[in-house]
Amino acid sequence: MANLDDKKEVVKEIKEKVEKSISLVLLKYAGMNAESETALRKHLYENKIDYKIYKNNLVRLALKGTKYEALDDELVGPVAYAFSYEDPTAAARSIYEKIKDIEAVELKAGVVEGTKYDQSGIKEIAQIPGKEILLGRLLGSFNGPISSFARCIKQVAEKKEA
Repeated sequence: MANLDDKKEVVKEIKEKVEKSISLVLLKYAGMNAESETALRKHLYENKIDYKIYKNNLVRLALKGTKYEALDDELVGPVAYAFSYEDPTAAARSIYEKIKDIEAVELKAGVVEGTKYDQSGIKEIAQIPGKEILLGRLLGSFNGPISSFARCIKQVAEKKEA
């Protein structure tokens, strides 16, 4: 009976993570050695990604009735789970950056902001730059026309003074 109680606690833990997260990425990790596992965990921790390995049946129970229920058919074989709580693309991007060095690991599928993506879709999501980079690019694009406008006004003012 204690084993059943332990399983209920794990399902509860997964449900809490699911409720807080804005994206969930699944990855195949079969054949990964301990050194690579440690490097991946460290990289994801530094990028504020919650990375865990759970039994697929317990995850299946926790995902019922949630926005991640569409991943049910992907819960086969050795699967690790990466939860992102702040940036929707952070989990996919962080994993994608790191697994280039680790041959045994690959992105499997994921749900980002309520939409399920297969392996190719989640790889595309992973290549989207982070929020800070995108905001920087946006502000940079605003800066160009404003600077040009300011120079034009300055030249008109200088012409009138002359």
